[in-house]
Amino acid sequence: MDIRTGNGFDVHAFGPGDHVMLCGVRIPHDQGLIGHSDADVGMHTVTDAIYGALVRGDIGQHFPPSDPKWKGAESHVFLRHAVEMARDMGFALTHVDCTLICEYPKIGPHAEAMRNAMAAIMWMDKDRVSIKATTSERLGFTGRGEGIAALATATMIKP
Repeated sequence: MDIRTGNGFDVHAFGPGDHVMLCGVRIPHDQGLIGHSDADVGMHTVTDAIYGALVRGDIGQHFPPSDPKWKGAESHVFLRHAVEMARDMGFALTHVDCTLICEYPKIGPHAEAMRNAMAAIMWMDKDRVSIKATTSERLGFTGRGEGIAALATATMIKP
C-alpha cells in the first residue's frame, strides 16, 4: 500500500471588492482577495497539498498566472484537476485538513458550507474534509487585516 501526505500553503492580500471566495463559498466582506484567479486561498492550498502528495509540483506549474487563460478562473477548476490527477495515478484521497488564518471575515458561520463545497468538488464524504480557522492574535499581515493565509494537508492511498 502506498500512503502519501502532502502539504500546501498560500496567501492572498486584500484589495477592492465586496466578498471573498473561501473554500468554494462566497462570503460578503468589505474587501476582496487579490489574485490572478478568483483568489480562493483555501482551495489553492488544498490543491497544492494534493500536488505535493503526488510529487507533481504546484498550482503555478499547472495553471501559470502568466497565462491569461486563467485570469479570473474559478479555483474549483484547479482543485478538480488535482483530484483527477490523483485518481488517474491510482490514488484515493482519504482526508483533507485546511486551516484558514485571518482576523476577518469570521469563518465559523461558513465552515459547514465550505466543507460541503469542498467535499463535492473532491468527490469525498464531508466527514473526511476539515475546514477550520484561527487568528494570528493580531500579529503579522493577517493580524493587521492585510490578507488571508491558509495551510492544508491532504492524505491519500494507493492500494
